[in-house]
Amino acid sequence: MNRLSWFNTVSLTLGFAFLYIPMVILIIFSFNESKLVTVWAGFSTKWYGELMQNQAFLDAAWVTVRVAVFSSTLATILGTMAAYVMVRGGRFFGRTLFSGMIYAPLVMPEVITGLSLLLLFIGIGLDRGILTIVLAHTTFSMCYVSVVVSSRLVTFDQSLEEAALDLGCSPAQAFRLVTLPIIAPAVISGWLLAFTLSLDDLVIASFTSGPSATTLPIKIFSAVRLGVSPEINALSTIMIAVVTVGVITASLVSKRAMVRQRQEEQAAARTE
Repeated sequence: MNRLSWFNTVSLTLGFAFLYIPMVILIIFSFNESKLVTVWAGFSTKWYGELMQNQAFLDAAWVTVRVAVFSSTLATILGTMAAYVMVRGGRFFGRTLFSGMIYAPLVMPEVITGLSLLLLFIGIGLDRGILTIVLAHTTFSMCYVSVVVSSRLVTFDQSLEEAALDLGCSPAQAFRLVTLPIIAPAVISGWLLAFTLSLDDLVIASFTSGPSATTLPIKIFSAVRLGVSPEINALSTIMIAVVTVGVITASLVSKRAMVRQRQEEQAAARTE
């Protein structure tokens, strides 16, 4: 195994410090007694209690959770369907265009995506609210689900499906009873990734939200423009914790899927 050189070690240390030291400082000052966010006056959790009494933040959090659950679920369904078509559909007319449309949100600037969706909703006369945010988040997050599920379907042993078909299952039954349980870890990982992306989105939500539906990132951004308060530090700490748990869970699910795949391959090799 090659050891890291001093240059790589220093570069990694500086890179991680640049990324995570501001978050660590934010978390520390969320437990600050003082109202001044830059002056430490002792340890206290009172700002978390104050946050629980702030109805505006609580309403925005409830909207954000609902949007994240609905959009990630819809994105998982559509992304899984798109991945299945891409991997199992073979060569068909319009495949290049179809794949380009699926993966375009990965490289499209969020400002362009948000603006185009805003013009679409205005054009069709759809009032902006929770529904428009859900549709917008589904649009940009389903491509991530498609990438995750596609990587699992590529390595999936199709002989298992063929065996189910030979035993009398219909294609739908074979997918439900054989394919879906095997690719379930990838589907769950895609859902968690979509949920995390929806939870902390600001740009697209700012274009597609309305007065009756304000997400938590928009509320935080509006509040910060008037000055950072300890409550915002506490709220940001909670969001960091939620996103961290989601990312770690997705990583564990993916790792478990890889281990299970290796075990299946080893069992198949012994059988042969």
